[in-house]
Amino acid sequence: MAPSRPRSRSRWGSRSRSRAPRVRALLALAVVALSLYIAATVPVRLGLDLRGGTQIVLETRSTPATEAGAEATDRTVEVLRGRIDALGVAEPTIARSGDHRIVVELPGVQDPEQAAGVLGRTAQLTFHEVLSAGRSAAEAREPAPGEDGATGPGEEPGRDAGEEPGRDAGEEPGREAGEEPGREAGEERVLPDEDGGFLRLAAPALTGEDVRDAAARFDGQSGAGWLVTVDFRGQGDDGWARLTGEAACSPPGDPSRRVAIVLDDKVISSPQVDPSVRCGTGIQGGSTQITGSFDDAAAQELALLVKGGALPVPVEIVEQRTVGPTLGAAAVEAGAWAAVIGTALTALFVMAVYRLMGVLATLALLCYGVISYAALAALGATLTLPGLAGFVLAIGMAVDANVLVFERAREEYGTRRRPTARASLAAGFRNALSAIADSNITTLIAAGLLFLFASGPVRGFGVTLAIGVLASLFSALVVTRVLAEFAAERGAVRRRPRISGIDGPGAVRQRLLRWNPQLMRSPRRWLALSAAALVLAGSGIAFRGLDLGVEFTGGRLIEYSTGVAVDPERARDALADAGFPRAVVQSSGDDRLTVRVGDLSEPEKKQVTEAVSKAGEGAETLRDELIGPSLGSELRRGALIALAAALGAQLVYLAVRFRWLFGTATIIALAHDVVIVAGVFAWLGKPIDGVFLAALMTVIGYSVNDSVVVFDRIRELVRRDRAAPFGQLTNLALLQTLPRTVNTGMGAAFILTALAVLGGDSLTDFALALLVGLAAGTYSSVFTAAPVAVLLHRRAGRGGRRPAEKEAARPAARTG
Repeated sequence: MAPSRPRSRSRWGSRSRSRAPRVRALLALAVVALSLYIAATVPVRLGLDLRGGTQIVLETRSTPATEAGAEATDRTVEVLRGRIDALGVAEPTIARSGDHRIVVELPGVQDPEQAAGVLGRTAQLTFHEVLSAGRSAAEAREPAPGEDGATGPGEEPGRDAGEEPGRDAGEEPGREAGEEPGREAGEERVLPDEDGGFLRLAAPALTGEDVRDAAARFDGQSGAGWLVTVDFRGQGDDGWARLTGEAACSPPGDPSRRVAIVLDDKVISSPQVDPSVRCGTGIQGGSTQITGSFDDAAAQELALLVKGGALPVPVEIVEQRTVGPTLGAAAVEAGAWAAVIGTALTALFVMAVYRLMGVLATLALLCYGVISYAALAALGATLTLPGLAGFVLAIGMAVDANVLVFERAREEYGTRRRPTARASLAAGFRNALSAIADSNITTLIAAGLLFLFASGPVRGFGVTLAIGVLASLFSALVVTRVLAEFAAERGAVRRRPRISGIDGPGAVRQRLLRWNPQLMRSPRRWLALSAAALVLAGSGIAFRGLDLGVEFTGGRLIEYSTGVAVDPERARDALADAGFPRAVVQSSGDDRLTVRVGDLSEPEKKQVTEAVSKAGEGAETLRDELIGPSLGSELRRGALIALAAALGAQLVYLAVRFRWLFGTATIIALAHDVVIVAGVFAWLGKPIDGVFLAALMTVIGYSVNDSVVVFDRIRELVRRDRAAPFGQLTNLALLQTLPRTVNTGMGAAFILTALAVLGGDSLTDFALALLVGLAAGTYSSVFTAAPVAVLLHRRAGRGGRRPAEKEAARPAARTG
């Protein structure tokens, strides 16, 4: 009986191993088929920077009566949603962000003033008793023609009609001496009515909180035509009866028989009380009708304003972005071409290096694209311009995983006595899993921090990058493996293993191992070069400074397309002559100018546009961004928190996975890469904005990714030979991983170069930051992180600490 148990376990283990490929194949087939169905039936929602439109961020403000918390903000969202839906904006989006912010997206709306009109007025809706016909401020300062300063019956000399006796001239009715005009809610006021005349109004008798509903309807039976019905609730019933009962005591045609409905200090309607209403009784039942010469549009608009006009709390615009449709369409086209050409070049490179396995990896990349697109559509995520770049960028992550597996499979094929492609591939996937998991988890950490601390398009980049990383993991570890194992079992591959592409070490690896350069013989030499690069980059930051964009400083940024190419200095002089001497003007293309100024009102924006149009023989607004100063400081603080959190999270994760020595060396190399990218942007005068932050966080992921692969190999070699010198093992690990580093870097470089050349002005800075970061990360993983690890090991040995070999050989937490 005893011997039968191990035989049973062996048979069960064999059956389970034989089932694993089938399970992977079925899983891959199911996911790809579902993704194809979703991609064909569910469209991805494009952000406004890709389809054109206006985004406005509103911030609610507290009043003495109402606290602007989450509940009040939610009620405000509902009011604004009713306004936007009733005014017919196609596919609008309105959502609460935090407790005090509301994000409104209006596709197709290009004029910020029009956007503000769509949102409607933001003051409280109020109902007033009309005291009498009023006079404008200009009329009140001068006697009417023929009056010559004379007083009418009952008037005191030197006092306008409507002033109360015993009040000094210049004071408005209903205001005590010393009160600020227009500040107290309980004061009287004079406002123009809808016909252009002026009405003197009493203090508010009702507010929009008392309105339950309002609707426009057509009454064909009585001949009244279009009218608006208003229903009150609670104490509003009695308040409306009192208000109309007092107005009914005045004779027909008298202004005081009217009731004024005021929204944002503007009389939107002032109907007369019907003659049938009795004095002192008013309109009972909590419902009334407003009639007049309405057409359907006017009646519906009035009903909308009455019903939705009462915002629970005031709101203020803290951010506004407008993108023209031509710029959005150009960005989509440029991003699509960059994706197609970059992916094609990467595929050709991978196929040239890995032959059949490269072809299968290319098929897996196509599956990655379908899976990523379907995931975005299924989750309802918004694809923004940085998100589009993240979608393309994740292709590089998928290439990296495939390269790691194929390089490991080549090693296994070269070390086995009777190698086969299938066995080598299985070992390659098994041995590369740790490095793939570590490198992708660090990128997911960066994406998660972007989602937590960033906002707007940069936050969308974090979401898209996370989806892309997960999709790339699935395509590399499941889809590629299914295709590769299927191909490895074919007779043609078994008979001619060379076509597989993994039939032994590559030419680059063989040359390196034969040459055997001692890269770590003088680690301080490499660190000196790294220090020189840091000094050069740091001097750019120190002397030229970082040009913080509008997102971090607040202000307004407007991008124009001009009729002819304009020298930025000439445009700067034109703006100075127009009264904007501090405007920052940059050229963003042959016929494009970017103007950045402080807080700019709409009339001032028109002056800026006129000055640019005169200098450029015409100007079309492509992009218009307005960031409030409070929001700018908040975004700047959030960016610093995101960067610090990224560094801290990376250090904690690496400390758990690789212990203190490798974690410290990786963080030093990471900081080296961040400073170099920031320094290059400082020397070039490029803006530091949200898109740069997205690129910087991606550079952090790339830098850690490269270092993790090197240190993972060092840890493996140390476990095999604990007696060998640490520097010698580090040197060997660098020679073994250098082909992977070069191949991965080449694959990502094709993608990024395509983005930089074809991605348009909007993606050029993003791609430039990533290209610089890619070059710096490739260098630092070999010539900064590794030398630092060697020097730290030597110092630990002299200090009597535990040798790094033992530290590295300690078992790490298993992943996946």
